[in-house]
Amino acid sequence: MTFRYAIIPTPIGDAVSAFSGEGLVALRIAPEPEWALESVSRELRGALLPDDGSDAAEELAAQLEAYFAGERRRFDVALDWRLVAGFTREALEAVREIPYGATAAYGEVAAMAGRPRAARAVGTACRTTPYSLVVPVHRVVRADGTIGGYGGDEDVKRFLIELEQDALAPGRVPHPGVDHRSDGAAGSRE
Repeated sequence: MTFRYAIIPTPIGDAVSAFSGEGLVALRIAPEPEWALESVSRELRGALLPDDGSDAAEELAAQLEAYFAGERRRFDVALDWRLVAGFTREALEAVREIPYGATAAYGEVAAMAGRPRAARAVGTACRTTPYSLVVPVHRVVRADGTIGGYGGDEDVKRFLIELEQDALAPGRVPHPGVDHRSDGAAGSRE
């Protein structure tokens, strides 16, 4: 099977996205897009070709831009769930219900997914999600309210939570185009 990919710059790194005819099959935020492309290609076990300007890739790019500008609360791109099954999918679907600007503990998400004792499984689902940002796993925090990890980068998770909370603040000033990459160059981040 053949999949198309697009690399979309964001303030937190390049969004490496892969699409099938059914929708977005993977989205990785990566400091090095080549690594993410190799990883996605291995997972999909299919050819990964550059996107030719498809509507799906353009729509995702527009939604990401609006999200980082504080203007989009929810992503509505079609998802191809082929890499996700069972409770992992149920957990990720529950994560999608966490309101913009809010957080929920792993145990709360487990209860939302119908398995209140599966907090660790929710953590695994969040850690391994193929849909970074689009499924807002950054909104899932530890039971004590602390941030926890986000692909190993707590600063990015904190940035995303604050971005959303700032966008909801009364009299908000549009979020500046802050680049959270260490030198502003594409592909590198703190």
